[in-house]
Amino acid sequence: MLLLGGRVADLVGVRRVFLAGLAGFTLASLAGGLATSGAVLIAARAGQGVCAAFLAPATLTLITTTFTEPTARTRAVGAWSTVTTTGGAAGAVLGGVLTQYLGWRWVLFVNVPAGAAVLAVAGGRIPAADGRAADALRRLDLPGAAAVFAALTALVYGVVNTETHGLADPRVAVPLAAAVLLLAGFVVIESTAAQPLVPLAMLRRRTLAGGNLIMIFIGGALFPMWFLLSLYLQQVLHLGAVHTGLCLLPGTLALIVGARISVRLLATLGPRRLLATGMVLSTAGFAWLSRVGVSGDYSTDVLAPFLLTALGLGLAITPVTVTATQGIDRAHSGLAAGLVNTSRQVGGALGLAALATLAAHTTAAAHAVAVPTTAARLQTHSVAAALADGYAHALLGAAVVTATAAVASLLLPGRPAASRRSDHRAVRGR
Repeated sequence: MLLLGGRVADLVGVRRVFLAGLAGFTLASLAGGLATSGAVLIAARAGQGVCAAFLAPATLTLITTTFTEPTARTRAVGAWSTVTTTGGAAGAVLGGVLTQYLGWRWVLFVNVPAGAAVLAVAGGRIPAADGRAADALRRLDLPGAAAVFAALTALVYGVVNTETHGLADPRVAVPLAAAVLLLAGFVVIESTAAQPLVPLAMLRRRTLAGGNLIMIFIGGALFPMWFLLSLYLQQVLHLGAVHTGLCLLPGTLALIVGARISVRLLATLGPRRLLATGMVLSTAGFAWLSRVGVSGDYSTDVLAPFLLTALGLGLAITPVTVTATQGIDRAHSGLAAGLVNTSRQVGGALGLAALATLAAHTTAAAHAVAVPTTAARLQTHSVAAALADGYAHALLGAAVVTATAAVASLLLPGRPAASRRSDHRAVRGR
């Protein structure tokens, strides 16, 4: 629903959408923490997702419409990239502490005071909408929104089911086929709608299309990295939740460093070179991480490649975000922000589903070979070894994803001509 959330922000104003999304997310978090059944918890989580779909594009839209001077805008987008990326990563640390000492409900309850505090501060700091029409929502392309929502849901659902079912199984084949048909229908709707949710002309922009394509790959590697390493540390190295969270903290710091450095390097290297550099570093890091085994050690086998991988991803996110949102008309800035967030989230969902499936199948195959043993201790060791083998293959798969992103970086423009001219003038001056 991120595309819909971004478009609503364009039509009714960023302030209204930001405050409504934040209030709804806070209330849904409270409902989830108080849930007394699985159904209520799932409904609350869905409510969080809907509200976040309106909140997330609004945050980036506030950045891109407030900071219009290129240098200031790059710094602001860099700060946004740092916060959004490391905020989610830091949740692994905080989530471990809250779960172990206070219980899982506090993973949801912690959002309530945070949301209330931001609501109290943001209300007086975000400018009001600039004369939006009262009937702006009537111009929404609801058929297009419904088609893309159903298509992406079916796509992710079908890919997730590949973990336990083959491609020919109806639980996989039917949703994947439906996703293809729905996406085709979405294109038809957008080409004929008077006010399309996503004007197809926007997708012909090289910077927007290339940036969002690469963001899919980045999300497809970033989200699984935390998931796979968390499981490896707990299920293979047998670390507790808090210890695992602390072990993931250096990666969060490396992401912050990478994002901050990228802001300084972007003007010098340009988005293409900076992105390629980040993806090459992440590819090397993932390939190194894929050597983890059942007798591995965090300090000697995980820490260094983890830092390298996170640093590379941190370097890449800012240039992709800047490229995908630059030169967009103010009337479509919310939609552009929604596209960036959609690409990252869908890429993360697909990457996580695909790599988790690879890990599960590899583990099952390895365990089937190792299981005919009689000693219980050896049996347990074989299970841990099979799990390690699965996670190693999935991390190698993540290296393939980031390597693909490195190649796709050729789609992005090099350094702006104005930047090259300024460099030539500086050389002549010296």
